[in-house]
Amino acid sequence: QVQLVESGGGLVQPGGSLKLSCAASGSAFDIKVTAWYRQSPGKERELVAQITARGNTNYADSVRGRFTISRDNAKNTWYLQMNSLQPEDTAYYYCNALLPSYYDNPTVWGQGTQVTVSS
Repeated sequence: QVQLVESGGGLVQPGGSLKLSCAASGSAFDIKVTAWYRQSPGKERELVAQITARGNTNYADSVRGRFTISRDNAKNTWYLQMNSLQPEDTAYYYCNALLPSYYDNPTVWGQGTQVTVSS
């Protein structure tokens, strides 16, 4: 049973930076895609960034150029470096992992961490 534990959220002023981390438990060395999502009250959850095991990345238009996703396969850990944060980035951020289909639960979510951007 793979579980994700994330950390790094907090309060930051506009223009500041935060780095989120997500660690997968167990022996999940074959994670296909890791990602970060976010959700604000009254809004749908949206994909922020994702990265494959080979290092291919995709970003939401709203964060491209400001956020960077990376992963350390050996540590079963991935990160979201967030720079030039703006108030509209305020949300609850969730890490996500897509495992091969032979897992009982191929999609796994972290518990979430709050990011608040305010002066």
